[in-house]
Amino acid sequence: MAQFQSLPGFREFYPDALARRNHIFRQWRRAAHAYGFSEYDAPILEPLDLYKAKSGDEIETQLFSFTDKGGREVALRPEMTPTVCRLVGEKANALKRPIKWFSIGEFYRYERMQKGRGRSFFQLNADIFGEPGIEAETELIALLIQCLRGFGLGAEDFYVRLSDRNLWFYYLETLGLDEARVRGILSAVDRYEKLGDDAFKDYVTEFGPLDAELKAKVIAFMGVKTMSALEATLGALVSDKLQARLGDWRRLLANLAAMGFGDCVEVDLGVVRGLAYYTGFVFEAFDRKGDLRALAGGGRYDTLIGKLGYNEMPAVGFGMGDMTFALLLEQRGLMPAFGPTTDVYVVIGGEAERTAAFLDIAGLRAAGYRVDYSLKEVAFGKQFKAAAESGAKLALIYGGDELAKGVVKFRDLSDRSEHEIPRASVVEAVRDYFTTGGTA
Repeated sequence: MAQFQSLPGFREFYPDALARRNHIFRQWRRAAHAYGFSEYDAPILEPLDLYKAKSGDEIETQLFSFTDKGGREVALRPEMTPTVCRLVGEKANALKRPIKWFSIGEFYRYERMQKGRGRSFFQLNADIFGEPGIEAETELIALLIQCLRGFGLGAEDFYVRLSDRNLWFYYLETLGLDEARVRGILSAVDRYEKLGDDAFKDYVTEFGPLDAELKAKVIAFMGVKTMSALEATLGALVSDKLQARLGDWRRLLANLAAMGFGDCVEVDLGVVRGLAYYTGFVFEAFDRKGDLRALAGGGRYDTLIGKLGYNEMPAVGFGMGDMTFALLLEQRGLMPAFGPTTDVYVVIGGEAERTAAFLDIAGLRAAGYRVDYSLKEVAFGKQFKAAAESGAKLALIYGGDELAKGVVKFRDLSDRSEHEIPRASVVEAVRDYFTTGGTA
């Protein structure tokens, strides 16, 4: 008989794996809520044209797309940005601004699998709509950093590389490039870390030989890694747009430093992010050791809602995937060990005692305690072994003698101390035990 396996690039989550995933999600939600973001959700199946409108027809090769039974061209969502833009665009007039939303969802991409990348993955997405100033970038980058710090990671573990597509545009304009050539250069910059000089091949194919002096200036600008170097490079250029943009840089970095995040953010003009819809500051988070793919990435995309057919609205957002992030936590020893999750184990003597215990078991569970017991009648010794293996802190013993006296034996499994309590007080006694930090 055939045995079935999951499809390549898709993951199962057995209880221990799901506990680790839920731990990540809890911390992400905690950070987003602390920053005043509201959670939303959306369909995993969307019209294929939604993604083509954002990224062009070529995006279809990266999607799980098909024709549904109604004859519609659809795709499993590969990202959340087009969807959230649709949601905001449809309700824009009714939403109070700034709109601060986040989601944690599953996404699907038909891509080559590699370390930290599967064909199915979960991602935190956070976006701010309706705020055109650098205050939105301040809030988003701060949230991104908090989402990392909340797990015990520090500046020695990760850093955020900050760049600016607007600054690149203004700078390349001073060198005489038109918009098409600027976009061609930015496409090369995005691939330069991986390809070196080969990253300029597409530019040469489209626009002809690349002037050696221009290429040298582009490579030098990619190498800018500090604010002082940026100011030295641009300070003498006669461009009101450039000088105003430098002011935005100073304010953004000062804001993040004032929040205590300055040691986590680095100027890096080598980052431009390949998606052409970005319109301003862009940023990516990486681990310091450089062993992993990008942990997160985002930026400003003020024109995308308009591109999807709605009224334009300023927007900034980022996404953080669970796969690479979980690898980082494992590497740093910051992923907790998740074992059994029982609070109370009930040890039962026989059938009569079982009937009596069931009422208390139900009452404890209704009060929110995680309660377990042996489904079959077995010896006390096996039940106590099961109690120890369950991770329970407390055992309640229902024996014939206890039942005759109207009591329950209350055993602290950490020190094996025990005493008797009235059956009518079981829920109250358990609540007092856990409220006082596990002291009987």
